[in-house]
Amino acid sequence: MDSLAITDHGNMYGAIAFYKECMKQGIKPIIGMETYVAPNSIYEKQGTRENGHLVLLCKNETGYKNLIKLSSIAFVDGFYYRPRIDYNLLEKHCEGLVCLSACLAGDIPQLLLMNRYDEARRLAKRLQGMFGDDFYIELQNHGIPEQLIVLPRLDALAKELGIKTVATNDIHYVRKEDAEAQDVLLCIQTGHFVDETNRMRMQADEFYLKSEEEMLRRMSGYEEAVRNTAEAAQKCSLTIEFGKRHLPGFTAPDGMTNEQYLRRLCADGLRRRYGEPTKEHLERLEYELNVIISMGFVDYYLIVWDFIHFAKTHGIPVGPGRGSGAASIAAYAMGITDIDPIRYNLIFERFLNPERVSMPDFDVDFCYERRQEVIEYVKNKYGSDHVAQIVTFGTMAARGAVRDVGRVLRIPYQDVDRIAKLIPQEKDITLSRAAELVPELKNLCETDDSVKRLMMLAMKVEGLPRNTSTHAAGVVISSLPTMELVPLQRNDEAVTTQFTMTELEELGMLKMDFLGLRTLTVIRYCCEYIKQSGGTPPDFDNCNYDDKCVYDLISSGDTVGVFQLESGGMTHFMMR
Repeated sequence: MDSLAITDHGNMYGAIAFYKECMKQGIKPIIGMETYVAPNSIYEKQGTRENGHLVLLCKNETGYKNLIKLSSIAFVDGFYYRPRIDYNLLEKHCEGLVCLSACLAGDIPQLLLMNRYDEARRLAKRLQGMFGDDFYIELQNHGIPEQLIVLPRLDALAKELGIKTVATNDIHYVRKEDAEAQDVLLCIQTGHFVDETNRMRMQADEFYLKSEEEMLRRMSGYEEAVRNTAEAAQKCSLTIEFGKRHLPGFTAPDGMTNEQYLRRLCADGLRRRYGEPTKEHLERLEYELNVIISMGFVDYYLIVWDFIHFAKTHGIPVGPGRGSGAASIAAYAMGITDIDPIRYNLIFERFLNPERVSMPDFDVDFCYERRQEVIEYVKNKYGSDHVAQIVTFGTMAARGAVRDVGRVLRIPYQDVDRIAKLIPQEKDITLSRAAELVPELKNLCETDDSVKRLMMLAMKVEGLPRNTSTHAAGVVISSLPTMELVPLQRNDEAVTTQFTMTELEELGMLKMDFLGLRTLTVIRYCCEYIKQSGGTPPDFDNCNYDDKCVYDLISSGDTVGVFQLESGGMTHFMMR
């Protein structure tokens, strides 16, 4: 098999991981989506929840950009139970795409099943007008009775209109024997039990990756459609570019270049921090500036300085610095961080290394209650369409997979709980590893058929995505509207990317961590209460880090409310 397509329902979540894995395996990746099509307009959001299906495949970069826009608009504007497009929207963004009439849930197959031939014909002609020779009538045979009825009707319609047919197979799992695990996963997602009769289920066990021989047997009489599938695949040749940076531009004041402005901020800040900088300070700053400039990260430093400056000048508490960014004297001089890297012998190359070109990453803590004000400032400065929060995926961990599978199989709770508690609570533990480590669990898997089946199914769904949510800190800021670069979605009223933080970085997007820290909020309230009672709040820029009383307090175990030291493990560690 030299080509493979991904056409997830209504989203592009898996596109980048799929693309990379195909390239790694020497297979041509075809990026696509099986989109939901609204009955009328995407702006009509009442009445029927039914939507048609349509398969779209990227021929080239233009098609990829159009697919990103369609997927984004479907979520952000068209969502009604599911992300939806409509045919008018498709007409505006059809360039560079191959279109297939889709599975049994497609509008054309449904119309033919209802004997509404003229309507099916009009829709097929409309799509033919949009896509020309890049529109194909899709033929499938999974053994479903309705498919066997509609197959000859689809073929006849294609012949009448001079539209080529393609033979495809819906793939929801890799091997035929995975059908049961996919059914279990469907029950977990929909909240049903496997033995329920009136629930959503696949109508056959044929939704696996078939060989050419299997497809020819399944599509006997439609061999030309099988051959045409290769033709459609050959039309698709997309190269996704990794590493090209999409940093937004920063505009320096007073006609200065950004490099001049960065140098001025650093020089002014160095005098503010040290009074009269030493030769060591000046040499370290000059070295860092040369690295920052040569690696092309002048704008990055200025962007981060700008929103931190906004926060500090608007009374929004900002953390002193977290992670490797605290090793930069340029950041310290600019006020991005408040930790002196010279005093603590911090190594700048851990943050920016000229020998290893990668995006720098300042993790910035803000007051939990006022973090959103900083995000809104960034949106206003760069444009709300240039800023998005980032998706994150919840996955089924080992114990969770066992509990979820046990529930949908109706295994008594106490039995499932006993099995789940045998799994060690180690980071990244897998079920196969747990069975090796725990003799009792291994024995049950070998001697108890119900446990063996439970564990087998749990291993198949383990690690799969369970839900999406908004990343607690990640925000992406882009040189172009984000919808032109990555697909978006609406998640809990926030617009987020469909790609993960790691994938965005690989694509050259500027990712920032705006961390909302409750500890900073507590400190803020404490300082306000001190002022109200006539006292003077502490000066955190001039703290004495050699105060013996503080270390006595920590080493005694009195760490409740102390940031990152109040957990049981850290408290005991401090005492030892």
